[in-house]
Amino acid sequence: MIEDIKKDASARMGKSLESLQTEFSRIRTGRAHTSLLDHIKVDYYGNSSALNQVAKITIEDSRTLTVTPWEKDMVAPIEKAIINSDLGLNPSSAGTVIRIPMPPLTEERRKDLVRVVRAEAENARVSVRNVRRDANSDLKDLQKEKEISEDEERKGQELVQKVTDENIAKVDELLKGKEAELMEV
Repeated sequence: MIEDIKKDASARMGKSLESLQTEFSRIRTGRAHTSLLDHIKVDYYGNSSALNQVAKITIEDSRTLTVTPWEKDMVAPIEKAIINSDLGLNPSSAGTVIRIPMPPLTEERRKDLVRVVRAEAENARVSVRNVRRDANSDLKDLQKEKEISEDEERKGQELVQKVTDENIAKVDELLKGKEAELMEV
């Protein structure tokens, strides 16, 4: 039972790390990357659709993304959605193709992005700690129901704490790497 709780906690903490990596991939570093536009939603005939479902997104060069809508009518709504996003990008359309140049990052913008990255990392740490709290609560419940002894509960909490420490160290490692990537000129 204790091993099951530990495995479940470990899996859930792993999902928190995956989520953090996804968030980090969305934060740009001056280089063009297609995942940068993943969270942008476009009004597609009254429905809110992901940009990659209504257009093909490609990398033209290291500092330019190209968006090719599946339909000609979608050029204006896609352009509007990109401009209204929180990314600070200025797309330009040439017929049915939208080019998005990546502006060079200023020192101030880099520092803002580092703050955003630190906040995301802290959210991941909180998520990992919440999983630990849930696992410890499950262990306490088992002990109250006399399914495990107090010593087994304590050992289980130590195991869960070890998994928690490992995952928080991974979060810190990811944060350190992303900060270095953002501050590199």
